Amino acid sequence: MSVTLKQKSIHWIKNSLFVIIALFLGAFVNGKIIEISPSLIPPPEGADFTTEAGLKAAAALMQPKHFVMPFLAHALGTLVSALILLIFFKDRQMLFIRSLIVGGIFFLGGLSMVFMIPSPWWFILADLGLAYFPMALLPFWIKYRRIS
Repeated sequence: MSVTLKQKSIHWIKNSLFVIIALFLGAFVNGKIIEISPSLIPPPEGADFTTEAGLKAAAALMQPKHFVMPFLAHALGTLVSALILLIFFKDRQMLFIRSLIVGGIFFLGGLSMVFMIPSPWWFILADLGLAYFPMALLPFWIKYRRIS
């Protein structure tokens, strides 16, 4: 029994839609964490975190505590997307590839932020190194790890 072109197209569209939904929900989580961030960790006196210009101006005033919520937003947004993929994709290879795609898209967003908003080197390394691909692959690793 052969798969028709129409069936392949529907399958491709469905899989793409699942990835888009995962990305949207992960971005939503990211945005909500950034939105509540100032109420949990107040910005430095006189800083405006609501605009890119305000973030750039406040960069010199920021302490390590001000980078906790952006890191969590990036990591948890990516993780939520990967968890949603875990629900939609049962095939190991499909899940792995889609997780890498989601991690890559979030990574590109984080990389663009590195160039737009000044941040300390330690935050850039932690954010780019730990918040995207590791979080995108964490559900995959948990589901398919081998117990020795």
